[in-house]
Amino acid sequence: MKNTNANGWIDYELLDSGDGKKLERFGLYTVIRPDPRVIWKRRLSDKVWGDIQAEYTGEKWEFKSPIPLPWRIDYKKIRFELKPTEFKHVGVFPEQAENWDWITEQITNNKSQNSNLNILNLFAYTGGATMAAALAGAKVTHVDASRPAMMWASENAKLAGIDKDRVRWIQEDAMKFVKREARRGMKYDGIIMDPPRFGRGASGEVWKLEDDLPKIVWACKEIVSESPLFFLINAYTADLSHVAIKNLLTEVMGEHTESGELGLKETGSERVLPAGIYARWSLA
Repeated sequence: MKNTNANGWIDYELLDSGDGKKLERFGLYTVIRPDPRVIWKRRLSDKVWGDIQAEYTGEKWEFKSPIPLPWRIDYKKIRFELKPTEFKHVGVFPEQAENWDWITEQITNNKSQNSNLNILNLFAYTGGATMAAALAGAKVTHVDASRPAMMWASENAKLAGIDKDRVRWIQEDAMKFVKREARRGMKYDGIIMDPPRFGRGASGEVWKLEDDLPKIVWACKEIVSESPLFFLINAYTADLSHVAIKNLLTEVMGEHTESGELGLKETGSERVLPAGIYARWSLA
């Protein structure tokens, strides 16, 4: 399991987890959020767990202290504006730092051509992977069906100092976009996707991961360049193993595919909270 907390987070910590919840620090603001994967007991005292600023109770946020304005955190050169959402999220998935570093490495290892590399980020949310690729020197097409997420990501890119010409922002259903790009003959040197388990597109299209992931991965085969650098799939689901996604990606792209789990290591403990699965193909 890849341990994200070892990769350089300063503004984020998983302080503890237990009894279906996780205790996290985002900057100077500490929150409790539910997590169904947490089936063990807490390590830290009730006093520590009680010294928080906010908690998502399963239905809504309850605040003991006002949200900092602005509420921002950095991961290396990547910057996020945070805010609580009705779905318990705050705009960043810290475990993804492992994938951001991997994306950066793939691009910077091709410095001779990285300014001409075209990267496609599907289901791109608030843009962590988009920022990683753009800051490494590539041009990125950022696709998400949600207008609020698109606006949020563009503000994050501004905070990170990314030039406007480095990112193309597209609000559209991911599958429709990929098929249209194929008809246009567009090609990409790297593809990133972080699809939900279930979702709806901008026009009400229904997305089910088990049914639609193979379709979109095969569709992306039509838009990869002659010598693509990488293909990354990230997912949050208990219904599929990372091995299953690896098998799919290997079938589409060939060998040089790896897969595994992402995890968040608790501060002061060896315990790791599982936080998603991935499969990654690269040219080398």
